[in-house]
Amino acid sequence: MELKTVRLAIPEGCNIILGQSHFVKTVEDLYETMVTSVPSPKFGIAFCEASGPRLVRRDGTDPELIRFAEQNAKALSAGHSFIIIMKDCFPINALNAIKSCPEVCHVFCATANPVEVVLAETEQGRGILGVIDGELPIGIEGEEDVKQRKELLRRFGYKR
Repeated sequence: MELKTVRLAIPEGCNIILGQSHFVKTVEDLYETMVTSVPSPKFGIAFCEASGPRLVRRDGTDPELIRFAEQNAKALSAGHSFIIIMKDCFPINALNAIKSCPEVCHVFCATANPVEVVLAETEQGRGILGVIDGELPIGIEGEEDVKQRKELLRRFGYKR
């Protein structure tokens, strides 16, 4: 077994959801989940098929985001993994619905941070072991940091 890391290409201003599922119908169901969870979402989905023709399946509402999703999925080449790249919306708006999708087995991360995916590769193929989401913390928040966090949540509309 060989361990590898792949840094995902996340376009400026976008968020991603990276997960694992189990069936070719994943692309259709994740598409439906996104369009019913978020008003007028801009997104691209790609799914690495693990058997049969073993293609990267894709869909979405934005051609550029679909292309980014395809490129990331191909770089990962991990069986039954999926990536959703979204713009002008946040994972929090669709995450519970995505986790409830019958094909979804696991969500590794939902983030706008730089992401490195830790992969194991064997003769059979690749699997995702985990993710490195963002950077190391450099301290403990103080009172001013708490104030800024709360202001940010209000600016995003998540707190009053």
